[in-house]
Amino acid sequence: MRLGFASDHKGYPLKEELLNYYNKSYDVIDYGTNSEESVDYPDYAFKLGEAIVDKDIDFGIAICASGIGISIACNKVKGVRCAKVSSEQEAEWTRNDNNANVVAFGSNTTSKEEAIKIIDKFINTDFSNIDRHQKRIDKISRYEEGTYAG
Repeated sequence: MRLGFASDHKGYPLKEELLNYYNKSYDVIDYGTNSEESVDYPDYAFKLGEAIVDKDIDFGIAICASGIGISIACNKVKGVRCAKVSSEQEAEWTRNDNNANVVAFGSNTTSKEEAIKIIDKFINTDFSNIDRHQKRIDKISRYEEGTYAG
């Protein structure tokens, strides 16, 4: 399994800790940033999102101070379903119900230990394939393609 990580400067320290942890068990790719020098999170969110769409990675992990901005930016990449989560339960729901391919969280509110629990739950939960969930995901895809009819 290939995991991609991206962060802005506020998420950088946590991203580095997580890279070191997951590098022992998975093939990990770092999409930046590479320091605590101020950067714009969309630049890194777009790199991560494009890697998902290009199938260079299986799952993405996005981190900024709140997790909100980077998740919004990730979701601008067609084909990305990113959820900002705050718990293992939310990580499970977003995979099971929404088939999310990127998880985001805030470095200001998430410890390394909690981030590991969230990521583990996220990458180890399968999409349910329940018809009602797939129908909703298909609607999102049709909207992205400009073919959604309501």
